[in-house]
Amino acid sequence: MAHAGPIKIVQSPRLTLLLYEQFTNFRQIFTDGRALPADANPAWFGYSVGKWEGDTFVAETRGFNDQSWLDDTGHPHSEALHTVERFRRRDVGRMDVEVTIDDPKLYTRPWSATFQFELIPDSDLIEKFCDNEKDHVHMVGK
Repeated sequence: MAHAGPIKIVQSPRLTLLLYEQFTNFRQIFTDGRALPADANPAWFGYSVGKWEGDTFVAETRGFNDQSWLDDTGHPHSEALHTVERFRRRDVGRMDVEVTIDDPKLYTRPWSATFQFELIPDSDLIEKFCDNEKDHVHMVGK
């Protein structure tokens, strides 16, 4: 769930995209009024729908596979994971994101964490990948 490094948020009336610099990942949050599917195909970032509640963008996600961690310290989750994220701009250059984790297979009750993001104007996301020196022989160039 937690992503180190910059993210870019791209909004349109029916879809919001979160582009992550780390590992060049992305998420789609559908904002066209659809409901979460009853039985979503399990995916790394799940299946998300969003809506505005006043000045807060709320994204609800289900349909995760169980092959990742919630964070870099290894907190696990199951396919029963359900998250609710609340994105709220604190001021012109800062945004708070509160994430509520609900996974009844692994945790006794829902819990939340808040992250703070700062605007990085006039910047681009940079392609980033992890080679672990195992792919060096396949890389082109010096």
